[in-house]
Amino acid sequence: MNMKTQYKRKRLTYLALGILSTILVTACGEDWLGGEPLGRWTEDDMPAGSLEGQVFGIYAGLRSEGTSGLPYVAIHNIRADDANIGGGVGDEAGAGPIFDDFGYPLDYWLINNYWTNHYSLIALTNNLINDADSLENPTELTAVNVGEARFVRAFAYFNLVRTFGEVPKIDFRIYTQDQAIVPKSSIAEIYALIDEDLNAAVAVLPNRWEERFSGRITRGAALALQAKTHLARGSWGAALAAAEAVISSGEYDLSVPYDMIFREESENSRESVFEIQAHYTQNNTGLGITLASRQGVRGAGEFDLGWGWNVPNEILLSAFEEGDPRKDVTVLYSDSVNAPYGERIPGGLERDYWNKKVYTNPSIRRSTGSRQGQWFNFRVIRYADVVLMAAEAANEMGNTDLALEYLEQVRARARGANVDILPPVTTRDQEELRQAIRHERQVELGMENERFYDLVRWGIDVETFHAAGKTSYQPRHRFIPIPQVEIDRSGGVLEQNPDYR
Repeated sequence: MNMKTQYKRKRLTYLALGILSTILVTACGEDWLGGEPLGRWTEDDMPAGSLEGQVFGIYAGLRSEGTSGLPYVAIHNIRADDANIGGGVGDEAGAGPIFDDFGYPLDYWLINNYWTNHYSLIALTNNLINDADSLENPTELTAVNVGEARFVRAFAYFNLVRTFGEVPKIDFRIYTQDQAIVPKSSIAEIYALIDEDLNAAVAVLPNRWEERFSGRITRGAALALQAKTHLARGSWGAALAAAEAVISSGEYDLSVPYDMIFREESENSRESVFEIQAHYTQNNTGLGITLASRQGVRGAGEFDLGWGWNVPNEILLSAFEEGDPRKDVTVLYSDSVNAPYGERIPGGLERDYWNKKVYTNPSIRRSTGSRQGQWFNFRVIRYADVVLMAAEAANEMGNTDLALEYLEQVRARARGANVDILPPVTTRDQEELRQAIRHERQVELGMENERFYDLVRWGIDVETFHAAGKTSYQPRHRFIPIPQVEIDRSGGVLEQNPDYR
């Protein structure tokens, strides 16, 4: 069975399980996302007239393949200069020209899935917002539920606008198929909706949830996403204000050692600002996500950990300063013992390097009866990212002292007690500091789906890819063509991106 056929079958299974899990959560009192540390939320606890059931459906939508699995990773990280497709020889032959060399087709299953799953997620949020508007006596909890939905809608549209450029703006409940056929809106119009949604979310979301709801979206998450969307547009003052609101909240810090951030025991830690929740046991298989399995070591036997896509390359390895311990937390080596649990990765595999940030605990593999890491949470926004966003915005506004302070916080955590590595950056030259902050983002957030979009927003994507030998890259490759199947389904109402007509 080829991987594409296998994937389609699995996708149907995940879709069915996602729908089933939503029903179970609402009607049968499962954990809110199935994770035992998150406590229990039963039908009896649900306030009358609340929208909690629909909220759970939205969180289930975040676990879809297109929003937290291979399509997401392919579009957000494999396209970067410091990562490659990986996978098997057949995967490289089929998808390498698309994601490594930017030969975007008009019809490809990964890209189609990314589009479909994001718009499915948007539909879930629109339904909740519509239902909330129709309530005669909305409560404070109703407002919070709407805030969660508006955050997720903003997250989905931010992904879409960065990936495709102009896309249809659907911010209403769809009752008939015809209503879903709308033309594209401008990038400015999509960002206006994002701004509106995030402002509304910030106003109502709590700073934290009680422990049984750990992992639900907070005000800090909305502010962090707000900062990210402003950075994408070069709105430095707004980005700095949003990032500093997260910093000053006191809800997050850099206390988790870097080598512990990506372990299961550190999920939903003080490093986590927005984290998609996953859960999987032998008796509960419907609440997992595929992030780790799509990137896990592609080996045999006990090291058949996944498909092996999204692997670091020499550009990322060489970016780390001498002695930077983050290198060995980011990169897993074949034929080595640098796995975090003392395991020896065998030699003779198809790749020399793997993404270590999705490496799973072998004891959990044994207890679940699975090697595929479906229980592994997806850290979408970390606190270190927020601090570096603040550093970048401050420097662009000419406040080098503040930028240096934030930059040093991140480097100090990475340095730990070893004063002989990662010396503090001291330059007050704006351009030199700009390059230092950009370098820090690459090594701190390596393999975390930020690099491609960072290069684009910095306007150095063409020169960087050409220097990396990817000379086929041109400015048009910042955006991916809209799936042809969507254009055909619209009867021509939805038009293709100009660069791909």
